Amino acid sequence: MSEPTEITEEAVAAAVDAALAAVAATTTVSELKLARAAHTGETSTLAQLNALMRSVPGDQKAAAGKLVGGARGTVNQAVAAREAELAVAEENAKLAAEAVDVTAIPVRWKAGARHPISLLMEKMSDTFISMGWDVAEGPELENEWFNFDSLNFDEDHPARAMQDTFFVDPVEKHLVLRTHTSPVQSRSLLTRELPVYVVAPGRVYRTDELDATHTPVFHQIEGIAIDKGLTMANLRGTLEHLARATFGEGAQIRLRPNFFPFTEPSAEMDVWQPNAKGGARWVEWGGCGMVNRNVLRAAGIDPDEYQGFAFGLGIDRTLQFRNDMNDMRDMVEGDTRFSQQFGMVV
Repeated sequence: MSEPTEITEEAVAAAVDAALAAVAATTTVSELKLARAAHTGETSTLAQLNALMRSVPGDQKAAAGKLVGGARGTVNQAVAAREAELAVAEENAKLAAEAVDVTAIPVRWKAGARHPISLLMEKMSDTFISMGWDVAEGPELENEWFNFDSLNFDEDHPARAMQDTFFVDPVEKHLVLRTHTSPVQSRSLLTRELPVYVVAPGRVYRTDELDATHTPVFHQIEGIAIDKGLTMANLRGTLEHLARATFGEGAQIRLRPNFFPFTEPSAEMDVWQPNAKGGARWVEWGGCGMVNRNVLRAAGIDPDEYQGFAFGLGIDRTLQFRNDMNDMRDMVEGDTRFSQQFGMVV
């Protein structure tokens, strides 16, 4: 439409007709916004007619103003009415698209998945079963003697402080939420005939804050072997087999001297991950060593006749660095998508 040069009834009527036609043709709120801008905005015909009011003689301004103002009002009313219609239509379409027939029979199902911690714990237990070991369980609410004293922890050991261990009221009952699965080893030594080859997976508790690398509730797998003539060579061979079964045939371990109350000599164990993202690397995996003679005596075993080795490592930590997970909180937040990415195999 050419730019108007004067205000006439024909020019105003043509502008109104064009605007109403454009508004009526819109099918979405977005289209309506464009039509409104085109027919009522600064560059529209009605805006140009309104600008011509400056040149209208004084005695004609009232009539011209009424003509242009009425036209703009008509168009604005049409825009508002169409906007309400389109908003209702879009809302109804959205509701219809999101409607769910709760009485309908599902046409498909989504496969679930067990938690990868449970799967990895079973896989590691199966590795020991294949070597002839037994899998043992014990109470998570444990007597302090089994959790500490039987394992050669001194009375003033930091692990026995309330800032590290969950004690159950009343404290005089000497009950704690176990800080490791080592009490299962002590119970096994007291109730089983020698020789003993036992691995103990399970849930343990410590007063750690929940963050990317710590949780107050986590999982361990610990093992103890008591027999005649066992040495550090037997310990190393056992742990190397576990490493290869867990991380692949290229995995290796190395032992670094350390101190633990329940083993002597003791070592920190690192594992070589050949398939780690970013390149092969050494990662600290757990602790191990030859069973302390005091632990054997506490179970009524003659340390001059029997020797043994023990080890312990975190299952959550194993899953974290084996699968390159940056945040351990993903394991405990209950999002089913976390488990589904592992399927039924870890």
